[in-house]
Amino acid sequence: MSLVEKVLMAPEGPLFSKLIQGYWRLGAWDMTAQQRLTFLKQHVELGISTVDNAAIYGDSEVLFGEALALAPEMREQIQIVSKFGINGIATVPGEHRVSHYDSSKAAIIRSTENSLQRLGVEQLDALLVHRPDFLMDADQVAEAFTELKQSGKVKHFGVSNFTASQFELLQSRLIEPLITNQVEINPIHFDVIENGVLDQLQQQRVRPMAWSCLAGGAIFNTQTEQAQRLRSCLELLAQELGATSITQVIFAWVLKHPSNPVALIGSGKIERVKEAVAALALKMNTEQWYRVWVASKGFSVP
Repeated sequence: MSLVEKVLMAPEGPLFSKLIQGYWRLGAWDMTAQQRLTFLKQHVELGISTVDNAAIYGDSEVLFGEALALAPEMREQIQIVSKFGINGIATVPGEHRVSHYDSSKAAIIRSTENSLQRLGVEQLDALLVHRPDFLMDADQVAEAFTELKQSGKVKHFGVSNFTASQFELLQSRLIEPLITNQVEINPIHFDVIENGVLDQLQQQRVRPMAWSCLAGGAIFNTQTEQAQRLRSCLELLAQELGATSITQVIFAWVLKHPSNPVALIGSGKIERVKEAVAALALKMNTEQWYRVWVASKGFSVP
């Protein structure tokens, strides 16, 4: 039974599941190809049909592609997102001396074709610029996007970790609208809530993709005063909302923002995925949302 609805990412964008399964840690999950396929089928059955990957995520695209090859019919049931633009240090000495960004037309085409080959698919549902490139030539990016669209290799395009001005710059060169900005949203990291990124997306009715909703575990594991305040607040809210964990409260907090985010899940354990799905049923009110804000900041609103 599908518990997670599909939502329109942008006025002219695709339908993605409201929760998205992230596969960036797939290489660390220590699964066989059959186990990876089983996990994919399990979260698709819950309604989580959109999957997130990237060229820089090591072998994760290869591992996902191996699983998908065991049941090619699953391709019709999922939406695949990948990202380009981060180049790590090369294995060949002197080739890449430092990690760097590359959003040149040739690099975009090459990265996308490599991702398609690793995933074993003919088309991506969305391709995102992974990180803002300080040397980004928006015209070159637009040319690459046009070529990929016309060749049928990519349906839609978006960005990740862009500021509002960087988003506007790239959008100014594109015929079709960008369909998302994948950004960090959690009760520790407030940058996009405060710097206008989510305001801009709400204005354009473009949904953000929220990554690191659990702050990489910092809310649970660190002993800073901020983390301790947050845990106390979240535990109390879990009781008030009828949640079984503070994880569910955090997802409910992220999803309440009026920019209407879709949230990425990073776990490879189906029990943790189901825990996130249960957060969709929680009804957090405005005062409760601000209690989390106050607990994180350590002071009240002005």
